Amino acid sequence: MELQVGWLAAIVVGALAGWIAEQFMRSEQGLLMNIVMGILGALIANAVLAMIGVQLGGVIGYLIAGVVGACLLIAVGRAFKGRRV
Repeated sequence: MELQVGWLAAIVVGALAGWIAEQFMRSEQGLLMNIVMGILGALIANAVLAMIGVQLGGVIGYLIAGVVGACLLIAVGRAFKGRRV
């Protein structure tokens, strides 16, 4: 039996993951952006980890993937923000 994260839990865990990434990366985001970054970060990190054969499940795995993915998204955002066209 595999544990799945429901939508409400995804929002709560995504917000927490985004907030942890925000603190770690010393970024100024709002609550909505933390939720978005945490959820998108978890999706991206899980996809990348699946390519190398690592699978995280449940709430703790979602939180870890969310923090890692959100940190990556913040770093990519900073890289593009620094480039002026």
